[in-house]
Amino acid sequence: MEHRGDMASRKSTLRVLSLFSGCGGLDLGLEGNFSVLRKSVNETIHPDWIKESINKNQIKLAKGRFETVFANDILPCAMKSWNHFFRKRKNVDGIYRLESIVDLVKKHNDGTFEFPENIDVVTGGFPCQDFSVAGKRLGFDSQKSHNGKNEEHAEGESRGTLYLWMKQVIEIVKPKIFIAENVKGLVSLGDAKKIIEEDFRNIDEGYCVVDAQVLKAWEYGVPQSRERVVFIGISRKYANPQILADLEKNGAKSKFYPYPVKTHGDGLQKIVTCKDAFVDLKEPEKSDDKAQQVYSKAKYYGKMQGSSEINLNDIGPTIRSEHHGNIEFRRLNEEHGGTHNDELSKGLPERRLSVRECARIQTFPDDYEFIFNDGTEKVNSSEAYKVIGNAVPPLLGYAIGKRLETIWNNLFGE
Repeated sequence: MEHRGDMASRKSTLRVLSLFSGCGGLDLGLEGNFSVLRKSVNETIHPDWIKESINKNQIKLAKGRFETVFANDILPCAMKSWNHFFRKRKNVDGIYRLESIVDLVKKHNDGTFEFPENIDVVTGGFPCQDFSVAGKRLGFDSQKSHNGKNEEHAEGESRGTLYLWMKQVIEIVKPKIFIAENVKGLVSLGDAKKIIEEDFRNIDEGYCVVDAQVLKAWEYGVPQSRERVVFIGISRKYANPQILADLEKNGAKSKFYPYPVKTHGDGLQKIVTCKDAFVDLKEPEKSDDKAQQVYSKAKYYGKMQGSSEINLNDIGPTIRSEHHGNIEFRRLNEEHGGTHNDELSKGLPERRLSVRECARIQTFPDDYEFIFNDGTEKVNSSEAYKVIGNAVPPLLGYAIGKRLETIWNNLFGE
């Protein structure tokens, strides 16, 4: 019997060039075919998302049309993690480049490197530290170099201007659509959002850039308070001009609006909680999963960032790209104000969130190992926390990808 979603796997593949890829949260989301909590999918709105049932708590999402053919980052642990996971899904040889986007563009311009051809989509979560409310909010005036180091760099090569290098890649490969994302804090940093939108509109023969939206992860089945601003641009060179005119006139009221509809929250399916996310997880000392066995041993520092206890009956915190004292507590003891009395009464100890619990909050599937040593490459707990916190939640990426699939044929006639 044919499973729902199998039809999508037989359609033509859309080639994705992924920038600032990290461990591949957005890449995985666009490709689909991974497991998530059953409660994370609103079957009333999206029955076609479900390929098959795994057990009473988990389902496998249908495969998407998208296929990542190029990825890059400057973090070795990100590349190791990406290759280790995606190798189980496809041939990854030569896909991931451990190099700054600045260096890649320069090499392309001097003829020593070429980006893949026939790219349909360019994605990029350009560095967000300089726009984050939690950071120094230097934005375009970042003092860090494009390679993430505190060193002298040429004008226009700071971490805060890397979206302009993403723009150059878009100009080179000329995709039908691009997806760029950053932290919500960018929206309130002066005119940053408008400046970036305008820069993105003036690429090649022009891109229709619909007003960037802040997507709240918990409204799409992700058990997390993460909010990201997403820019979507559609090429005027390839797209139906009548549809683009409709989009520009009607915005969110257009039936071709590229942003996904909300699936969870007020009037919809209940939000997914931490308790939901941790279903079937054993305590670290009883688990066979290396990512569940490992958690930060940083002590309790008092009332400061990272020293709060998660609320099992609510969404989780935004998972940060940090280790040690910035990973929230799975539970605090009574002395420190712990509230999970039923767990404390069983003698369960105070501890911070495990690597796997952070991954579950981010909607990564359990077969994404994160902690591994395969003899040639290894990733430790500090690196695992970092790449998980840097990632786009795969389920949020899936919602974006499936929405684009819905309007793709109308936009491009294919």
